[in-house]
Amino acid sequence: MLQIGEFSKICQVSVKTLHHYDKIGLLVPARVDRFTGYRYYKTEQIDTMNYIQRLKRYGFSLEEIQHLITLSDKKELSDKLRRQKEKLVREQQEMAMILNELQTHIAIFERTGDIMTYQKGYTVEIRKSPAMNILAKRAMMGVDEFGKYYGMLFERAPKEHVTPTGLNGARYYDEEFSQESSDIEVFIGIQEKDKADAVLEPMECAMTVHRGGYSTLSEAYGAIVAWIIENGYEYAGAPFDLYIKTQFNTASPEDWETEVYFPVRKK
Repeated sequence: MLQIGEFSKICQVSVKTLHHYDKIGLLVPARVDRFTGYRYYKTEQIDTMNYIQRLKRYGFSLEEIQHLITLSDKKELSDKLRRQKEKLVREQQEMAMILNELQTHIAIFERTGDIMTYQKGYTVEIRKSPAMNILAKRAMMGVDEFGKYYGMLFERAPKEHVTPTGLNGARYYDEEFSQESSDIEVFIGIQEKDKADAVLEPMECAMTVHRGGYSTLSEAYGAIVAWIIENGYEYAGAPFDLYIKTQFNTASPEDWETEVYFPVRKK
């Protein structure tokens, strides 16, 4: 048996952390002396502690780890590890993109002396939005859930014998946007009008093109809103995005292309 101090040194984790893990039931000492309160651990618990530390490095929360270390279903455990790997890959890609954006921002600022120049590169124009037959799913959802809802729509396509056009988008209904939960409709274009959930008719829109990752789409929205105010227009419907080039047809996030549409009318 190892006293808590020895166990702490071997596993390179603080005594305070071990106390916390004991409190939440994540790693309970093998024995607690009823007179002194000293905690003792079995040598086998070293492996458990190292496993917990590894799962923490993978980005799992303590609550998730409590579930993982008790899992006996190998498939479920493998699925959770694979999903976490995919999440870390996405975060790595996003960080690489942010670093690239920062480097570009620094270069533009040093050349122009204007820290806001990067926001002035959008050309806004009045354009009719394309007519689209769509399969759609509207729900309160977070941005991270888009993939789940698109998955539902693409699963429907073969079952309902419709042909996706490859043009997909999202429409935003809330007045206030929340990354975690907003009233959003995701949709995919299909060829068959008679089997569509809805038909998007052409609308007069203020429109611009955003190039790059989705984390900076707000810059395109800001450019459109400023243009609408300055040119005597007002909103006439829910804004929406059309994803022209995505991760599925171009390798680099810098090459992604999103058309942003705000339905408008003259005041």
